[in-house]
Amino acid sequence: QVQLVESGGGLAQPGGSLRLSCVASGTIISLYTITWYRQAPGKERHLVARIIYDDATIYADSVRGRFTISRDNAKNTVYLQMNSLEPEDTAVYYCTAGSDNRYSGQGTQVTVSS
Repeated sequence: QVQLVESGGGLAQPGGSLRLSCVASGTIISLYTITWYRQAPGKERHLVARIIYDDATIYADSVRGRFTISRDNAKNTVYLQMNSLEPEDTAVYYCTAGSDNRYSGQGTQVTVSS
């Protein structure tokens, strides 16, 4: 059974940093495209960043240059390093596995506020 577990969310001040982790069990994370999405209250879910099996990366325009997605195969984990956080980054962040998002975690809350 494939499971994804996100962690690392919390409260950060504007301009601060957080690093989210997406740990996979029951599969080898390097085999999958992994995507981070976020959903703010009352809004649709949006793609934040994606790492493809060959480690190519894709970013939303709103986070490019501030966020970095990376993979640690030895730890079966994908990270989302978030720098220069803004209040608009406040959302629940989810990771999914597969180009069809067939597997998804439960999410981790990120709140950016002074």
